[in-house]
Amino acid sequence: MIGFPDKDFAVYDFIRNQLKDGESTDFEFPVEYMFKNVPKELYGSDADPIEVTLGEMDRFGIEYGLIGCEGEQSQRALTEHPDRFIPQANVDPNDVMGEVRKIRRLKDEWDIKAVGTFPVGCTPQVPIDSPLYYPIYSTCCELDIPIFVCAGVPGPRLPMSPQLVERIDQVMYDFPELTFVTRHGCEPWDDLIVKLMLKWPGLHYSTSAFAPKYYPQSIIDYANTRGADKIIYAGYFPMGLSLERIMGDMQHVGFNDDVWPKFLRDNAARILKID
Repeated sequence: MIGFPDKDFAVYDFIRNQLKDGESTDFEFPVEYMFKNVPKELYGSDADPIEVTLGEMDRFGIEYGLIGCEGEQSQRALTEHPDRFIPQANVDPNDVMGEVRKIRRLKDEWDIKAVGTFPVGCTPQVPIDSPLYYPIYSTCCELDIPIFVCAGVPGPRLPMSPQLVERIDQVMYDFPELTFVTRHGCEPWDDLIVKLMLKWPGLHYSTSAFAPKYYPQSIIDYANTRGADKIIYAGYFPMGLSLERIMGDMQHVGFNDDVWPKFLRDNAARILKID
């Protein structure tokens, strides 16, 4: 999970427009209260944002970045650097059939490798197990692509109910073929998501939006025992974390030696079908 610096932070307007407290609406980055040392200096750079991101990827040995494919900048990155960026469609299922058609169109046009969604960030919010999501899940099954879904208490000061981790259970029951990858930690229900991953073969967990220092111990323990194939590295650059912070912390995570290749590369390569 990666992106490109945006000078005016307009990429967060869809969140900012839903916030009610004055502090959050004043933040350039809507969850800035949670993160130290947000890499804002990169946002103000006059350099090409794609080159900035590629430079940071090269600096820290990041082979591929998963990005959206609908904006002009993302499409330029995918066209000019197809060996470095992987396309994903982002959806808000309030327009159910419109989003289903969009997924199919973007599969044809860009060969998207995944779908992403932010339930509390939809307008209006859509619970993970809402019927509005079911055509999206069905389409992902038909196209054999994973869906990445934010779960747990959200960072933005928005109601959390749509992202209750328990909602995932019903989805996995109804879509046994679905590859479902959680984003943004699932806290405070990290023990529950471990139980659900034991239960459902298609359920996975990614570490987006967390500095490695704060990976839940339950997730580390699960990766070191039965879950080595289920836990996937995901970043949060340039949104809230620099790659320097992420990779600087990474060496202190207590994964077993055999877990690291799967966590850092192999699991994502398998799920995203990267040769």
